[in-house]
Amino acid sequence: MRSEPQQEGDEHGGGVMPADPVVVRGTIKWFDGTRGFGFAVSEDPAIGDVLVHFSVLQPHGRRSLPEGARVEALAVQRGRGWQAREIVAIDLSQAVEEAPRPPRGGGDRVDPVALIDAAGAFEPTAVKWFNRLKGYGFLVRESDGSDVFVHMETLRRAGIAVIEPDQPLRARIVSGRKGPLAVMVEGDEAQ
Repeated sequence: MRSEPQQEGDEHGGGVMPADPVVVRGTIKWFDGTRGFGFAVSEDPAIGDVLVHFSVLQPHGRRSLPEGARVEALAVQRGRGWQAREIVAIDLSQAVEEAPRPPRGGGDRVDPVALIDAAGAFEPTAVKWFNRLKGYGFLVRESDGSDVFVHMETLRRAGIAVIEPDQPLRARIVSGRKGPLAVMVEGDEAQ
């Protein structure tokens, strides 16, 4: 724990010392373990959202918190809003824990390469959205407007490093257990 609060000017260019910390109680609305932070909604509507950085969870042996976890924190107001400086207590009794992931190489995981023989011919699609952090996204089939799941590995095999919304692509698609799945893609210019 820091002995003195950091000057706000050190982070935000103001040179003003933040106010003394206040006790805030709230509920985690989301926490992104990959990015290392999330937000708790304070019980006090005047405070609103409070930034929770993974570093304040480390004394509790955690790097993230599940949605719905209740926290009691010492928070300070910074230039961009409230931030937890210390987590005093964590209550996981109302938390929504993520379902355990199946072991790698087993469980629900589908290998798109193994499905290529069952795929149709290349057909026109457009990128709906793609999240590089999560490693997947969706295409939209030109023929009927349906969503088609696409995994980052499928793009990598095609030599495609970056895709943007509305970008045209051509894809070979199979019917997977959870819906249409792109097993091969190529740029739209390769007709």
